[in-house]
Formats: sequence, structure tokens, C-alpha cells
Amino acid sequence: MTEQDAQLAQIFCIGMGWFPNAPGGLNRYVYELAHHLSLQDQIQLAAVGLPDTPEQNLSKFINLSTADRSLIPRLVETWLNSRQCRTLDLDAVNLHFSLYSLPMLGHLPKDAPWTFTFHGPWASESLAEGDKALGVRAKRWFEQYVYDRCDRFIVLSQAFGNILHQDYQISWDKIHVIPGGVDTNRFKISLSRQDARAQLNWPQDRVILFSPRRLVKRMGLDRLISAIATLKIKVPDVWVAIAGKGPLREVLAAQITALGLADHINLLGYLPDEQLPIAYQASDLTVIPSQSLEGFGLIILESLASGTPVMTTPVGGMPEILQPFTPELITRTPKAEAIAHQLSLILTEQISMPSREECYDYAFNQFNWSKIAAQVRSTLLKST
Repeated sequence: MTEQDAQLAQIFCIGMGWFPNAPGGLNRYVYELAHHLSLQDQIQLAAVGLPDTPEQNLSKFINLSTADRSLIPRLVETWLNSRQCRTLDLDAVNLHFSLYSLPMLGHLPKDAPWTFTFHGPWASESLAEGDKALGVRAKRWFEQYVYDRCDRFIVLSQAFGNILHQDYQISWDKIHVIPGGVDTNRFKISLSRQDARAQLNWPQDRVILFSPRRLVKRMGLDRLISAIATLKIKVPDVWVAIAGKGPLREVLAAQITALGLADHINLLGYLPDEQLPIAYQASDLTVIPSQSLEGFGLIILESLASGTPVMTTPVGGMPEILQPFTPELITRTPKAEAIAHQLSLILTEQISMPSREECYDYAFNQFNWSKIAAQVRSTLLKST
């Protein structure tokens, strides 16, 4: 351990939104990382929509703008409000979102190392969701401009490291693979499956699959729905809870009706964050049917820590989590037929699932935030 590592460090994080008010994987990651780093260091956070007063151990908030402003005024406010960064005495800067990072670059201290945590290819994700070409090109320019000025990068999986290297020409000697973490104080085994179902008013006598996903194309929920149409023949009591919002709600609802699955699939809409650990514990299996650009899969860790096994498609970084633990719960392809086939093997007990305790132990031993935050801290403070 270097002398700098042993001392209290000044670390500045630039995020996207404030997690309690703006859900999402990136926001949750920054929120939880900042709080775990703050147990040892002084953490200052900049993002959009931050509360007026820093929370718990966080030493300073810089509220860049408000989420309800249109894009240009939001970026102008970000530039104006980030001017106070010029006086900060920092040991490390950790950027997480290129849109808000770019207007701040000229105000950040040049003598502290800049580390960008790459949560995914923003432009490619937009392209996959059908955004217009001009908007996709603009996002790609934002990304490349910021990345070209960073000293090093953290990726949550080898799969996204490959994208960062191949698509953005970032040298591998600048890329550090550190998986995401899970709060094992929050996501844990605290209820029986029956008690969890009772709290949510879910069926007690059915096989329950849970899929907390944003309702957009690349999440593969249409493939999961098609798979359930096949699966219900062998497992007639299967019941699927899909939690999330998004532009495809009406399309997915129509698909469910057309396939006669109203008694088998429930589109829950937005699930309050405090109910998420309960929903995992109420389920027999969490299913993540992603089709592309799934960089890591924090949902996998949350579910495992809650004692519930996870089945995924072989997409992005998800297999990197499950391969050492339950490789048999990874489908052969992302297609609906493969999802239906694997679910059939699992739910007819031709493939055995790990126990609740085994799931929790794996998540705790490999991915608890105390362990992950220490690895991130070491990378952020590394000399350039």
C-alpha cells in the first residue's frame, strides 16, 4: 500500500443522476460506490438533480442542473456550475457519463488522474433503440472526445473492455476490469419465499419468474414472452412478473394478449425500490433475456444476494458472472427457443438450481461492495 493509499484521499465523482430519485444501473452504481468509498475517503459528487444537502458521509455535492431542463440549458448550467471545481484539491477524478463530463473538463484539475468508468457504449445503445442517426453521431462524438482525455478506464466486464478497445481505440494498458458490487446488507435473505409473496400479493401456489427490465428492444422481453407461450405447455402454472417502465409497454401488452398469456405474465410497471429485494425473494428464478449490449448485469448480483438463482442469455458480461457459479443457467443463444428450452430444463428439474444460501454466499464472497470498492479505490489513486 502506498502512502497515498493509507491516507484519506479527496475523490471527485461525476455521475448522471441521483439514484434515489432517478433509478437505473449507472445511477445505482455511482450512489453505492460513493457511499462505500466515503467510509475511508472524502468523496465529492457532481450530477444532475442532487439534493441540497450531501447525504451521510459524502462531503460535497455539486448540483449540475435539474433533470427537467431541456438538453442545451442543462449543459450550459453544467458548465457554469462546474466552475467551482477549479479550486478543488483532488487526488482522483472518476467520471461516469460523458454527456455531463464534457462541459466540466476545462474546470477539472489537471494534476489529479482522470479515470472514466465505462458503463456502456451510449451511442450504440441509442442506435439499438432506433434513435436518429444525427443523435447517435453526436453521442459518439461526446464519448470519444471525453475518452481521449482520460488517463485510464474501469470496465465492469471483459466484454465491455473489448468494446472500449475495439470501438473507441482505447489501449488495453489503460483498461482495468473490475466487476460491479452489490449491497449485501440490503440484498440478502431476510424473508421466506411465502412471506415475500404475501407482502407483494403474489400467487403462493405458482412457479414465479421475475424479470426487472426497462421495456426497450435490447432487453429481449418480447423473446421471453414468446418463450413463455411455449413453456406453459410443460409448466402450466408458470407466472412471470416483469417490472419496469419503457416505450414498449403497449407493444408487449398486445403480444401477451395475442398469445393468450394474460394469466401467465404480469407487467408490473415501476416497482418501488424498497420492494425490489422482496420481489427477488418471492421468485423462484430471475430471468434476464437481454439481446445485446449488456455490459455486466447488476440485477444478477442483487438476485443472487437475495437468494434467488438467475438464468441469462449469453450476452455481454453476464456469462462472466455466472460461468464460475452456474454455467448451466446460461442459455445457448439469445433466441426465444433457447430461452424456452433452458427454462423447461430448469423448471422440470432436469437442471438443478443452487440453494438460496449458495446464491447468497457466492454474491457475498465475490461481489460485496467492500471488496469491489477497495479495487476501484486502488485504481483511481494509481499514479499516472
